[in-house]
Amino acid sequence: MLPFSRSFTFAVMALVAASIDSAQAERAPFSPEKLDFRVRFKNEVSGYRVLGVYLVPKEELKLEMEDGGKKTYAVTGVAGSPRRISRGRWQWTAPTRPGLYPVTITQNETGQVMTLNVFVVVPIDSVKNQMLNGYRIGDYFWAKSWDRPIYRAPPGMIELTPELLGTKVSPHFTLGQFVCKQVSDYPKYMVLRERLLLKLELILQAVNAEGHRCDTFAILSGYRTPWYNKSIGNVKYSRHVWGGAADIFIDENPRDGMMDDINRDGKINVEDAGVLYEIVDRLHRKSHYAPFIGGMGKYRKTSNHGPFVHVDNRGNRTRWGD
Repeated sequence: MLPFSRSFTFAVMALVAASIDSAQAERAPFSPEKLDFRVRFKNEVSGYRVLGVYLVPKEELKLEMEDGGKKTYAVTGVAGSPRRISRGRWQWTAPTRPGLYPVTITQNETGQVMTLNVFVVVPIDSVKNQMLNGYRIGDYFWAKSWDRPIYRAPPGMIELTPELLGTKVSPHFTLGQFVCKQVSDYPKYMVLRERLLLKLELILQAVNAEGHRCDTFAILSGYRTPWYNKSIGNVKYSRHVWGGAADIFIDENPRDGMMDDINRDGKINVEDAGVLYEIVDRLHRKSHYAPFIGGMGKYRKTSNHGPFVHVDNRGNRTRWGD
């Protein structure tokens, strides 16, 4: 009976694999959702259909189209109209009240629309005794006077309500995917950086280009408050605390909160994380990826989580883990 059982098992595995391949073939091709134009703002450049942007109250958002003035645009905002400075350049002032205030950019000749989901944040000075409206933040101010900007206290925090969880912050990621996992009522607060979102989109595109269909990454850990980061015993300088890191894995078939068997060896282990790790590492050798150089770590499966890969935007190439 043993040989029959093995044959039967292998046959079932083959049928499951074939079923997965068939299901993937029927899905629409992955699209990076890039437009024919790009916009420069806050030292970033985006050509994506949608992106989250984070401003303090009354901060000026300067927009510059990167097409050399070849096309015309209409720029509108739900809280005041952006002011046209010159051809291809606009400026918009963030409202004083925290919240979500989308700004849309329409290329007149093609009708393509870019949406900047602008979040006006609560200024960091509103944190008192390491709390913000009953939400435990922890201590940022030990790093406020550092020379290295990446370790200074963030200028403010996104005020998160349940209604905002599904808000797109890039074509394939929502705000809710990055929320700190500490238990609390709403409102919650978080920090998220535009460059992390741009980096994750580039990685996702590369993963799909290499034949691993993935519509978004599962994020084991995105933002962490300083308090939560300390409570789980993580390093004090973790980029998670500044909204510039994500622990990611591919969770498509099945979507069960665990890394997929990417290398199809019948196991879910660090080797699957290794496939994702190598894809990201190859990006670091490409010139267009230079603004996104950062840290990366590969992690094994434990009793608390499956294998995953840490990525961040610290500005220098750093590697650790298995």
